[in-house]
Amino acid sequence: MRKVLLILAVIFAVIGILFTVLPMGTIAFLPLGVAVILSVIAIIKSVDKQKNFPKWVLIVSIVAVLVVAGKQLFIKDKVAVDQQFKKEKIEKQQEAKKDLEGLE
Repeated sequence: MRKVLLILAVIFAVIGILFTVLPMGTIAFLPLGVAVILSVIAIIKSVDKQKNFPKWVLIVSIVAVLVVAGKQLFIKDKVAVDQQFKKEKIEKQQEAKKDLEGLE
């Protein structure tokens, strides 16, 4: 039972870390939350000598959760307005109007 919990915790932690690195937003909380829960259960099920690895999985998962939360709180996505594109669009519309007026 302990080994299954550890394997699942590691798998979910790796998926959560991948979602953290990729621009997935807050979806990384789901696998990381599962990894934290499974690693806590694995720590409870473990004997004193076997608690080292589940503790590391728990620490890595909690650090990844903090990174995701920090990215959401402190990094703001800004969309820059492209003035050159707007200017070209207006010019093309004016040229199209002139072409249409020339056809009449």
